[in-house]
Amino acid sequence: MRTIDLRGRELSPADMLAAVPRATQARAEALETAARIVEDVRTGGEAALRAQADKFDRVSGHAIRVPVTHIEDAVAALTPEIRTALEEAIRRVRQASAAQVPDTRVTQIGDGALITQRWQPVNRVGVYIPGGKAVYPSSVIMNVVPAQVAGVQQIALASPPQHDQDGRIHPVILAAAGLLGVTEVYAMGGAGAIGAFAHGVADLDLDPVDVVSGPGNNYVASAKRAVAGVVGTDSEAGATEILVVADRTADARLIAADLVSQAEHDEQASAVLVTDDEALAERVTVEVDRIAASTMHAERVAVSLAGPQSAIVLVDDRAMATAFSNAYAPEHLELHLEDAPEASSAFTSAGAVFVGDQTPVSLGDYMAGSNHVLPTGGQARYAPGLGAYTFLRPQQVISYDHAALAAVRDGVVALANTEVLPAHGEAIEARFQADEQGTTTL
Repeated sequence: MRTIDLRGRELSPADMLAAVPRATQARAEALETAARIVEDVRTGGEAALRAQADKFDRVSGHAIRVPVTHIEDAVAALTPEIRTALEEAIRRVRQASAAQVPDTRVTQIGDGALITQRWQPVNRVGVYIPGGKAVYPSSVIMNVVPAQVAGVQQIALASPPQHDQDGRIHPVILAAAGLLGVTEVYAMGGAGAIGAFAHGVADLDLDPVDVVSGPGNNYVASAKRAVAGVVGTDSEAGATEILVVADRTADARLIAADLVSQAEHDEQASAVLVTDDEALAERVTVEVDRIAASTMHAERVAVSLAGPQSAIVLVDDRAMATAFSNAYAPEHLELHLEDAPEASSAFTSAGAVFVGDQTPVSLGDYMAGSNHVLPTGGQARYAPGLGAYTFLRPQQVISYDHAALAAVRDGVVALANTEVLPAHGEAIEARFQADEQGTTTL
């Protein structure tokens, strides 16, 4: 990993971002291709999906709509250890997601004038689960459970068909779906799956969804952009990111282990350490080299850590470290600080904040109870991670009686006339015509 020394400099947020750029070229190149794949599915339906499976997954003749028996077989084949772990993760995510559903609130504006704020679930959700360099049953949980907690009635799931599974979805992904009661499952991958969810596929009895969620590669993220406006989407999750802010009390070995754990995901993954302690930076460099060389995916990790998106950043002090983190807005932020619990409130822009050296990102990936589908690429400045709220729509319900309407009658008419929309005012006046003619309005 390279070291970038920002000490002794006055830097704007833009300067800080320029010091450690994200890997963006692959995303830019994917946009045009993903849009074309989505359009092929919109016009070609099942035939387009099969052509894509043959080209990208080396699979043909498979059942795109997964038989329920395949799901049941996958659940039955789970080892007790994996089943227990999945069920415990489901329990924890369900408990944490329940706190994300707002209560209905009624505000009395005046006598007989009520505004009710309520949250309505969407009817139908399409969940995408990637199946490339790793298997992600945890992502099944992270997407399906919040939708269920929100009250979504129909949940469809898609994941790529696997060449080494005779065209079936990976069995552990199927098993996770089965444990959650999801039976509408499709063996389709990438941008094509996003297009199928957005536009529907009549030949497969696949109806369009209201919201598409789930992680994926650059093509999946770009496909979400292509269907935005047709359906709702969660954030355009790109390559994973970890930013660690650490002081002199931190354990270099633990920091290095966490940086390597995220670099393991993908060659474009970002691993960044920000510290004001040069000695710690040097120790972390040594530990990263040691751990990265011996890990299973050493080649992939080496590419990620050597890329421009990964670095050790030296800063003057805690204030500069905080400013850098908030400008960067990482997907995952770890605080290896002596006063981490107290300091955490100053770090306002991050998908999720992991406080203290006993709270690694990998805990959040599986068992913390928090959601691991988080905004990347700086989107944490303005966008949340996935939660029950992703599948909810705030709705205002307005209820005025005749007396309450009379109290604002003149104001509405005055404003309507000011905006040269007289029919608006006339719609108000129509409700008082009977009164003025001597008839009581009930």
